[in-house]
Amino acid sequence: MPSLEVISQDKQTMSVKLKGVPLQYANALRRICLNGVPVFAIDTVDIIENSSVLADEGVAHRLGMIPIHTDLSRFVEPSKCECKSESGCSNCRVMLTIDAEEGDTTRTITSTELKSEDEVVKPTSDKIPIVALAPGQRLKIEVYARLGRGTEHAKWNASNISTLTHTDKEGEYVLTVESTGALSPQQIILSGVDELSSRLEEFKEILVEIKTQ
Repeated sequence: MPSLEVISQDKQTMSVKLKGVPLQYANALRRICLNGVPVFAIDTVDIIENSSVLADEGVAHRLGMIPIHTDLSRFVEPSKCECKSESGCSNCRVMLTIDAEEGDTTRTITSTELKSEDEVVKPTSDKIPIVALAPGQRLKIEVYARLGRGTEHAKWNASNISTLTHTDKEGEYVLTVESTGALSPQQIILSGVDELSSRLEEFKEILVEIKTQ
């Protein structure tokens, strides 16, 4: 009988033992846990004012790589949202803003100044540096975060690492997942199992259609 047993777990990392699971399915789960589970990342950046030394493109890139806490229970991927809008809606995107005023000394703008309209969907850390502002410089932006998958871009990877190792026993593997912080490692693995199950069902349906043609 296939089984899944938790070996170790903390806020960042989780290891589970997979028994009776074929290697191809175990490896598929590993890949899904790495880049197949949807998480939030900043995707659209509107620069209202940027007088820092860092170009707009550089600011946008740094913002895109900030891990964002994700709530999969209230939001859907844009491709699955009923709004069918390129601009998105409250069910598929979240707006965050930075309004860093001019100062008298040089200071570093960090993710703590990235204010979200949602109490959950916000940076996983408030200490991530974005840009340094010299006296007289200002940064004012509006950004939008949406759900995506790492298969589209690495900024949507749910995990930093996702590894599969073989134990001394036949048909037994250890899956280790280290979260980026967007989701807990437990959420990543459980969502990965659901995603793998869904993909297998879709594949079965395709095979049935092929046979009936």
